[in-house]
Amino acid sequence: MPPNTTATTGDKPGKSGRKKGRRARLIVLVLVLAIVGGVAYGAYWSISTVRASFPQTKGSLTLKGLSGPVTVKRDGNGIPQVYASSDQDLFMAQGYVQAQDRFYEMDVRRHMTSGRLSEMFGKGQVKNDEFLRTLGWDRVAKQEYDTKLSDSTKKYLQAYSEGVNAYLQGKDGKDISLEYAALGFVNDYKPEQWTPVDSISWLKAMAWDLRGNMQDEIDRALMTSRLDAQQIKDLYPDYPYSRNKTIVQEGQYNEISQAFEQSGTGSTSGSTSTSGTSAGTGDTSSSSTTGSALTSQLAGLYNVLDDVPTAVGVNGQGIGSNSWVVGGKYTITGKPLLANDPHLSASLPSVWYQMGLHCTTVSSKCQYDVTGYTFAGMPGVVIGHNADIAWGMTNSGVDVTDLYLEKVSGDGYQYDGGTKPFTTRTETIKVAGGASKKIVVRQTADGMPLLSDRDDELVQVGKKASVANAAPDRGDGYGVALKWTALEPGTTMDAVFALDKASDWTGFRAAAAQFDVPSQNLIYADTKNHIGYTLPGKIPTRSSADDGSVPAPGWDSKYRWTGYIKQDELPYEYDPERGYIVTANQAVVDKKYPYTLTTDWGYGTRSQRITDLIESKIKDGGKISTDDMRQMQLDNSSEIAKLLVPKLLKIDLDDKDVREAQKLLEGWDYTQDSDSAAAAYFNSVWRNILKLAFGNKLPKELRVKGQCLWVERADSTGPVDDDTKVRECGERAADQAQPDGGDRWFEVVRNLMDKPDSDWWKTPAGAGDRPKADNMDQLFQRAMIDARWELTAKLGKDIDTWSWGRLHRLFLKNQTLGTDGPAVVKYVLNRGPWKLSGGEATVNATGWNAAGGYGVVWVPSMRMVVNLADLDKSKWINLTGASGHAFSAHYTDQTGKWAAGELLPWSFSDKAVDKSTSDTLVLKP
Repeated sequence: MPPNTTATTGDKPGKSGRKKGRRARLIVLVLVLAIVGGVAYGAYWSISTVRASFPQTKGSLTLKGLSGPVTVKRDGNGIPQVYASSDQDLFMAQGYVQAQDRFYEMDVRRHMTSGRLSEMFGKGQVKNDEFLRTLGWDRVAKQEYDTKLSDSTKKYLQAYSEGVNAYLQGKDGKDISLEYAALGFVNDYKPEQWTPVDSISWLKAMAWDLRGNMQDEIDRALMTSRLDAQQIKDLYPDYPYSRNKTIVQEGQYNEISQAFEQSGTGSTSGSTSTSGTSAGTGDTSSSSTTGSALTSQLAGLYNVLDDVPTAVGVNGQGIGSNSWVVGGKYTITGKPLLANDPHLSASLPSVWYQMGLHCTTVSSKCQYDVTGYTFAGMPGVVIGHNADIAWGMTNSGVDVTDLYLEKVSGDGYQYDGGTKPFTTRTETIKVAGGASKKIVVRQTADGMPLLSDRDDELVQVGKKASVANAAPDRGDGYGVALKWTALEPGTTMDAVFALDKASDWTGFRAAAAQFDVPSQNLIYADTKNHIGYTLPGKIPTRSSADDGSVPAPGWDSKYRWTGYIKQDELPYEYDPERGYIVTANQAVVDKKYPYTLTTDWGYGTRSQRITDLIESKIKDGGKISTDDMRQMQLDNSSEIAKLLVPKLLKIDLDDKDVREAQKLLEGWDYTQDSDSAAAAYFNSVWRNILKLAFGNKLPKELRVKGQCLWVERADSTGPVDDDTKVRECGERAADQAQPDGGDRWFEVVRNLMDKPDSDWWKTPAGAGDRPKADNMDQLFQRAMIDARWELTAKLGKDIDTWSWGRLHRLFLKNQTLGTDGPAVVKYVLNRGPWKLSGGEATVNATGWNAAGGYGVVWVPSMRMVVNLADLDKSKWINLTGASGHAFSAHYTDQTGKWAAGELLPWSFSDKAVDKSTSDTLVLKP
């Protein structure tokens, strides 16, 4: 190792039990590596490797390129606060410190965003690389760097890269992390220098994770093979505006709407959902998105999307976030309180990295004094607060992606009666331990990549699809192309730095306007007692022929985007009279707004619950505290249970064991605590209701892989009997299948409860003596029986031993080797399980997929509460810990507290940071 970089753990364990636990885990690691690399050498080498990769957190070291000394203060959880006297020094030090803790994670991310995973992990990642190269995230990131970003942003990105590279200097992979050491047995991969484009590219990955309704487009198209237009509409009900409030209620959009109404201009694309129909055709039977072939081929696209590494997050199914702000007139402190908890797939380490960036003196030379959450590999702070303002984010869900069916003809595609040539490029994918592979990427003239080139099934897209009479001959099938705002260069990186130094609402709004991709709900509070909300983003407008809800005919120009909503026409709200603002992925605006933002909002279950909690607290003059905000984040109440349990308690049951389970629901307060037997039974009943009423009736492409049913043959015209049925197995991953049980399904069931004889409630008899159902009550009875015996199998016959936490568990997996590595390596790198409270579409959104099981799929990836009266009394927590090193004390040291709903102190002032500091490292020029 280079001089002045001796690795230490950064703190000393205070309990012998902790020492024994670490020693035991280290022995396991030694044994694992000894088996792989030779007993004697493996034991010696593994111990030195573990120690070598830990960061130096005390003393001093020289960092070439600094203009002055930089101090890094870490608290007892290893969270760094960086102090510098110039902007460049600040961001250079940030790069160095993040690389100390998380470089392996950073390296994997940049290989993912650039489609180079095969260079690290071999041929198993070639298909992912082909898809990611086709999207071209890193190419767009380079365009952003070259043509869009400000000079100051480029300087900061360069300084950050210099800091990362200073950390890498003189180090082999085994000096950086345990994972590189493991890779060294099968791959001679060596980490390369970091670049500014590597940092920008990660924003594209996050935009992909938060891309809007693309998955709904695919699912609706897949449903057409089994369901008619009305049935699909049943499964995508309208947003319940009368029951669940929108985000903006007193904001500027009303003025826009009035102006449009007075001018007679009207909506550019309408604001009414036409989910399940083909936009503009007027005839769903001739929709270009129906037919068995398109069903099959869009399923192929789904499989490719679903296989993108989990570091990107859950691919569009059910994720969301909570944020809300309460003005000073309703808080104990007299100043605003702001809460945020983004919901993402669980990862180890957490996608977030906590830190503070402080100029020793804020001036034109050094402009930042900010703290919060960022991404390892990216400079600045994404969510957090500075000395004057605080902000949070949730996904807006606006529709910024569209799929287009393209009639491929020779080297081009048909467009408005003619043929346009594709633009092409050749990409070479290098493969560790194997031969390189070349692919040709084709794009339309307006930059849409042809995704169907990346999957064998997609080559056949539209082969047998029913299309409108004016559609071109299908020939060998239509292609599928993607239009997405993130495939155009943007300015989001500029926005991050602008947000970090904004000091008031005007500065915040100006910064937010540059946050073009992904479009987010941004909430705001300041120390002068103002609160606000703004919706920034590059949001397309569409013609009246297209609402973006289903794949569109690419050969007709009237389905192309017509432009983008102007920033001054996007909704915002400032100091609303009601005194608070809630954003939790619900509809941003009501139907009066003149533009279609999306046809697929979240349905407002979480947002309305948060609103109700705030209202109940402030009624009769009540005030809200920081801890009240924390408690709201932990609310486990099940809204679907409130609707269903009274009905379930009225169901007559003959089996005494099922009646025993039914009695668990008597007096239950609908709270899904981890130790609740009632929550376990109800959620099992809910899962079985969904399976019986909907899941078994969906096409195989949406059902869980490996779960098989006997279904009527498509070519059968005779009476239903065993000779006309075929065994059909699901094809989708368990954590991505439908019905997932989110609040869209809450709304589906709510609407159908008024139709107790609907065909949806009918289901045939099941195995054994499971009765058939001809109406809602009978289906509920069947679901209660099935749930009783499902839990008997999983938890035992004695219901006194049942608990929700035994079903609803969180496992944290290392993002690469912990997912696909050998079992012994997984054992070393992974952690868990934790038994969790909460559930689907609750405020404490520990999400699970009802089609696939009860395990936790996505989580509040962090939680924070900012106190604008005294910033040092703010609180925060991360899902895992500051470190990405598997045997660091800070690998998962926050997870237990996170699971218990605790928050950590969040120091900001010099005095508070000094008081909480455990380790101090000085970086010298």
